[in-house]
Amino acid sequence: MSRSSATRTVVAAAGALVLALLLSACGATDAASSPSSSPSPGAFSAGGLQDPSAPEPVADASPPTRVQIPAIGVDTTLENLTIDASGRLAAPVDFDLAGWYSGGVVPGQVGPAIIAGHVDSPTAPAVFADIGALAAGDEIFVTLADGSALTFVVSGTTQSAKAEFPTAAVYSNVPAPELRLITCGGIFDPSTGHYLDNLIVFAELRD
Repeated sequence: MSRSSATRTVVAAAGALVLALLLSACGATDAASSPSSSPSPGAFSAGGLQDPSAPEPVADASPPTRVQIPAIGVDTTLENLTIDASGRLAAPVDFDLAGWYSGGVVPGQVGPAIIAGHVDSPTAPAVFADIGALAAGDEIFVTLADGSALTFVVSGTTQSAKAEFPTAAVYSNVPAPELRLITCGGIFDPSTGHYLDNLIVFAELRD
């Protein structure tokens, strides 16, 4: 295996782990801060999380700083989501802010960029409470640190049980810049502090 191929394989594996950990954390209630069991990447399909030939992140690409979704009234700055000391991807600290996984694809670069947010807080709906209402054709505006702005157009949404998360569809290699918005959905399980489903919005960059 070439060095570049090996690197892409590591990137793919890391992406799989990161997404699994993020998805386990997107519930937002008091119970969710101390779940009864630690999330396991094994809860999701291990295959097809991200094609090993997917492009590597562009090191000098300007990162995103804001996301706006007029159809549902979202206008928020973005936290940078990173891996913490325990090996977990930290969820957004502020329930009213979304976060971009800064170890992954930068919006506007080839591949699927990931922006995630809470669906609710212990007291009120959170930033991504209404993304389930998005429909094909709705626009998502992403502002980058260099001042440039990108327009993504929603192509579809899907909701699935966390145990059946569509990892291939979310992380598979794509030939153009795309965006994924991810939050929790479905029924809330008070015994674990987590929602049972995930809601994913797919969007494509407008030329």
